[in-house]
Amino acid sequence: MHTFTRAQIASLLASAVDFLVTFGLVSGLGVQVLVGGATGTLSGGVTHFLLSRNWVFRAGEGKWHVHARKYLIVWIGNLLLNVSVLFLLTHYMRMNYLLAKIVTAIGIAVFYNYVLQKRYVFK
Repeated sequence: MHTFTRAQIASLLASAVDFLVTFGLVSGLGVQVLVGGATGTLSGGVTHFLLSRNWVFRAGEGKWHVHARKYLIVWIGNLLLNVSVLFLLTHYMRMNYLLAKIVTAIGIAVFYNYVLQKRYVFK
């Protein structure tokens, strides 16, 4: 259970980085929503990898490049899912981009990220 709790904390911290970057770019600098969202996702992904490897799954003894390669594969799927769902929710459902970002982040975290990281990336 400790691993799951640490994973949720790491996800929250990475999501905070993601949201701050997204909000700063879109609302602060006027960057297009999908560019801001993708950049936020990238920033959160790097943060999450470092936290997951060293704190959540305590895989710091393994070869970092092996973990990084596997994480990148999962993360590319994460990025594609994030941008796709964000587009669908903001474009077709006319949802506010921040609400859409929250809904997207929670859904992908629960049904995609944790499972693949535990069973594939850091196993």
